[in-house]
Amino acid sequence: MTAFAGVRILDFSQGHAGPMATMLMGDFGAQVLKIEPPSGDRIAGSPGHVVWNRNKLRHTLDIEAAADRAALDRLIAGADVAVFDHAPGRLEALGLDAATLTASHPRLIHVWAPPFGVSGPYSHLPEHHAMLTGLTGAAFRQGSYADQPVWHVMPMMHHGQAVMTASAMAAALLDRARTGEGQAVTVSGAHGAAEISGPIGFLDSAGMQGHPLGGGASYRLYRCGDGEWLFLGALFPHFFQKAVDAMGLAKLRHYPPGVFDIGGLMEHVFAQAPRQHWLDLLLAGDAPVAPVQHRADWLKSGPMADNAMRVEIEDPQLGPVEMPGVPLKLSRTPGSVRALARPATPGDLDDFTAPRAAPPATGAAPRPPLAGVRVLDLGSVIAGAYASSILANFGADVIKIEGADGDPFRPYGLGFVNYNRGKRGLGLDLKAPEGHAAFLDLVRQADVVIDNYRLGVRQRLGIDYAALRAVNPRIISCSINAYGPVGADAHRPGFDPLMQARSGMMSAQGGPGHEPVFHSVAINDVATAATVSFGVIAALNAREITGEGQNIDTCLAAQSAMFQSDALTTWPGAPAPPEGEPDCIGFAALDRYYPCADGWLTLALTSEAQADALARVLGARGWRARFGDALLVQPRRGELAEEIEVLLSDRARNETVQALLAAGVPATPVFHGDEASGEDWLWEAGFFQLQAHPRWGELLASRAYADFSRGGSGFDRLHPELGEHCVEVLLEYGFDKDRIRMLAERRVIFRG
Repeated sequence: MTAFAGVRILDFSQGHAGPMATMLMGDFGAQVLKIEPPSGDRIAGSPGHVVWNRNKLRHTLDIEAAADRAALDRLIAGADVAVFDHAPGRLEALGLDAATLTASHPRLIHVWAPPFGVSGPYSHLPEHHAMLTGLTGAAFRQGSYADQPVWHVMPMMHHGQAVMTASAMAAALLDRARTGEGQAVTVSGAHGAAEISGPIGFLDSAGMQGHPLGGGASYRLYRCGDGEWLFLGALFPHFFQKAVDAMGLAKLRHYPPGVFDIGGLMEHVFAQAPRQHWLDLLLAGDAPVAPVQHRADWLKSGPMADNAMRVEIEDPQLGPVEMPGVPLKLSRTPGSVRALARPATPGDLDDFTAPRAAPPATGAAPRPPLAGVRVLDLGSVIAGAYASSILANFGADVIKIEGADGDPFRPYGLGFVNYNRGKRGLGLDLKAPEGHAAFLDLVRQADVVIDNYRLGVRQRLGIDYAALRAVNPRIISCSINAYGPVGADAHRPGFDPLMQARSGMMSAQGGPGHEPVFHSVAINDVATAATVSFGVIAALNAREITGEGQNIDTCLAAQSAMFQSDALTTWPGAPAPPEGEPDCIGFAALDRYYPCADGWLTLALTSEAQADALARVLGARGWRARFGDALLVQPRRGELAEEIEVLLSDRARNETVQALLAAGVPATPVFHGDEASGEDWLWEAGFFQLQAHPRWGELLASRAYADFSRGGSGFDRLHPELGEHCVEVLLEYGFDKDRIRMLAERRVIFRG
């Protein structure tokens, strides 16, 4: 039994986001038929194309040719889901838009994943990660030494769009199981960017830009005496105390902040001994720390082996192909990697289009797809807390449950607000017998419980899956930790940058021979939150069939592999993944950021014809003669790049972008955060909303991670204060007033 057994998906998308989304669906049992044009997928032959199309069948059709229309219509009639990533207006011209197809096929879920937005001046451009990060302000939020945008080596926004597309697709299927109605689902590149690095801040704020080495002394990269690097991830004071004690620096506890440069002192101390010396001391002292390692070694590491995240498939053309496995473990309906993509046979197409009985529509009023789903959120910091916030964005009723000390991330201000929107708050002492009993009574009526406790805490509190299932066999319990539920590292504390370090993310961004680079976005945290949302919704779909809940396990380590799935997929002779440099500016001279007189722009050229057009706009000559067949692969810092820099240096950014677009050259502005917030196309794409904070006034924040035609997504409230809704929640869950009064008098429930 798999979560999406019997679900038929037609995947018309190419490149990255759409295929990765349907890969996740296929991993959990959906029958995915990828429709490719006669020319093939635009990234065919790349590691990304291999991994993101596993578990699929391939079929060639020209959706623009009248001769193929009958075959196309037959496939659509047999599908449950159709996934497109075409530019705005193109589907309407082909009669494949949501309104047309859902009118003819009322049960069809039409998923549209355009690479940028649903409208606006850049919506016609092909999928390109650096253009997306530049347009949404994310490139300027990455820590840098110079005041410049930074080109992300890892295409994190595309990954975010992919997982949000899979989550939204699964949510629409869940809604259809209850109502019998299909719908239109839109998950644009802007939605993906909102999930990964959606800003929250005050109006007209450019947002924070971190440092390439990390934050303060307790949360940053350090070079050790042998030249190797480690990341100290002591985010909270008690972990920093453990770290300084382990290093023999206990006296630092007694100095108030600001007395001297603690970071400088620690730099000096770390430089006195090799990395392994410090790792042994810090790990023995239970301090969060990790070595900076390389991507090539990650799939063969202990955490990957312990979590079965390395898969090898023998392919007749490529040979042994190594790739990341399934990033979630569902206990009753597990996923699997079964095969690479293969051509569909006539029998496969007959199976895909075979008639099936379908229940009639119930006539239920439209509402968000997760309306009615009750979630108990025990998560803290980012990964666990944010996962349930995504579910709230899709309509779930989420209760954030905190102990008397509250979520330790509360002091982090806007960060805490951003990852806890859409929830109500309940203060509850789970260690008190009355609190434990109250929690189990909540579980009896809930659908989902999410936590990100360290290994063993659920059992000590008496709220592990076995205990929850005993009171509610339909409960879905999802537990997240850093390294997974088994293995030598499973018990260790872990934060996002530790996975950045160990998985090779930092070394890849910094580039060979350079210092590693800390990602300002907590990428493994937000990746885990997105993947958990998908896993929970997959389990809800499975429950519609089985009537039973299940346990879900995942970890930050698993997402560090999945969000580098293209870079970690390899075979004999496979192309090497790109690498960066400090303050990375691009991958090639015609694929990079450039400064203009009044700002920055992105060039994203992929053909010699585009290079010729660029030369005409800039007034350049002789490029073909000088660089020949190597024109498109000229280095990011070299003769051609220097010439383009000079030609752009005295030109106005916006006028230059418009001239380039008119000439057919893919180019976009690179915005600071405050510039992006004034862009109409981002508002039209649902990237922003204004929310009123009771103390801080009006905040600008991301609005939604997907849009549904049967019920909008979004946040109807900001974060809850500690225990803000205790009485309201307990009354809704059937607690009588006398019991609520008793719990309050004994401080089992409380407000902060």
